[in-house]
Parts: sequence; structure tokens; C-alpha cells
Amino acid sequence: MTANRLRRPRRVHATSVLLVVGLLAAAAAVLLPIAIIVFTAFKPTAEVNAFPPTLVPGEWTLENFARIFDELPFGRLILNSVVFAGGVTLFALVFDSLAAYALARIDFRGSRVLLIAIIVSLMIPFQATLIPIYQLVADLGWVNTFAGLIAPRAADAFGIFFLRQFFLSLPRDLDNAARIDGASEFRIFRSVILPNAVPALLTLGIFTFVNNWNDLLWPLVFTTDAEMGTITSGLTLLTGPGGIIPQGVMMAGSLIAVLPLAVMFLMIQRRFIESVATTGMK
Repeated sequence: MTANRLRRPRRVHATSVLLVVGLLAAAAAVLLPIAIIVFTAFKPTAEVNAFPPTLVPGEWTLENFARIFDELPFGRLILNSVVFAGGVTLFALVFDSLAAYALARIDFRGSRVLLIAIIVSLMIPFQATLIPIYQLVADLGWVNTFAGLIAPRAADAFGIFFLRQFFLSLPRDLDNAARIDGASEFRIFRSVILPNAVPALLTLGIFTFVNNWNDLLWPLVFTTDAEMGTITSGLTLLTGPGGIIPQGVMMAGSLIAVLPLAVMFLMIQRRFIESVATTGMK
């Protein structure tokens, strides 16, 4: 027994060491691409193209950041990205939550068929619907407009299904108590369901905003004017003759594109954790 007692701490210690090493390796794998982007953005052109490549720049410069604003209407591209991603997120949260509430809390004829249709639509590839959507947007005269960018994405089948599943997890006693007090369905939705669904709304909001902020194909298809492009589509304009890409300028633009996402996450991180802890207690 004495020998076994002496071995246990060593086994626990070895397991802890392996766990720490594994976590450090995973963190390095995640942070290395970010480090490459950051350091490359501050390298002069000669050092970016040098071989063998180096990670940390020998000479720090802001030349790449100046060039991206000189070669592209980058301020306008940032504004377009904010309006596009923010507008889609706002409308998607409104329409998805309304549809999800109806499917989760209201019994009506055809609700099951509608739910099945929504789930089936998740299996249809996005590329299969791109041409019909573009034709519709073009017929409405919405090409190169924010309406053409935002309206087709104002609701999402995944968002509806995701919020429906969350609404189903909320106790129905909350609804029944509100109905006894004379609350209407919309009042129940606004004052009972939404305050308790903040974690799900924040999760869907983050997912939707990041997905649209980083989307390349959608802005390329629905905008032909450089002034109406987004950051991702605007960066493709940096490709020179023969497919030559100024890596330093590209990394500087990518770094600027990532910063709003990091700031948004830091701003809502505490709110998200508090909402998860208080779900169903309001």
C-alpha cells in the first residue's frame, strides 16, 4: 500500500504535464497563423519577399497600412462591411426569433410540414440557389445596393431551427403564467421568451455577423462597383498582373478586418456568460 501511495502523485503529475503540453501545442497551432499575419503586416516589402522567410520583422514599418488605404477605398469598404454584416445580423435575429417562437410555442395547422421544409432547406447547397437569387435581385434593380446584399439573407433556416430548439428548452410555465395575467402572444414573446433567450440570441448573432463579415462570394456576386464592396471582396482587388499578391498589404488588410471581430467578442463576452448563468430566472 505504501508503494501505491507513493506512485499516485507521480502519475497525477505526469498526466498534468502531458495535459499542459497538449494545451500549449494546441494554443501554438492556433496562434501561429495570427502571429504570421501580425508580423507580416509590419514587414517592408523586401523582407516579406526574402528567402528564407523570417517570423519577426527585422525592420518594423507602417508602409503596408498606408498602401492599403492609398490603393483601395478601404474606409468605405469597412463601412460597407459593418452595414452589410450588421444589417443581416439585426434582421436575421428579428425574423428568425419570430419564426422560431411560432414553431416552438404556437400550435397551428401545417407547423410540422413547415418545420420539415426548413430542415430540408438546410441540405440544399448555397451555390444551387445563388443564380436564382441573383436573377431576382437583378430584376428588382438591387445590384450594387445594400438592399441586394442584406434582404436575401434577412432570415436563415439554420437560425430558425437553432432558436426553435432553444425556445423548446424554456419552461412552458413561463408562458402559462403570462397568459393568466392576460398577456398577448407578442407580449409573451417580447417580455418572457426573449429575455430568457439572450444566450441563444448572442450565439446566433455572433455566428451570423462573423459569417457575413468574412463572406467573399456573396459580395463578389452582388456588387460590381468597388465602392459597394466589402473588406473581403476589396482585398481581391490587390491581386496584380500575373496573379502577384502584395503579401504585406494583404496581411495589413486582413489584420484590420479581424480587429472589429475581436472587439465585438470582448464587448459581449461578459454579457454572454451572465446570460447563460441567469437563463430561466427572470
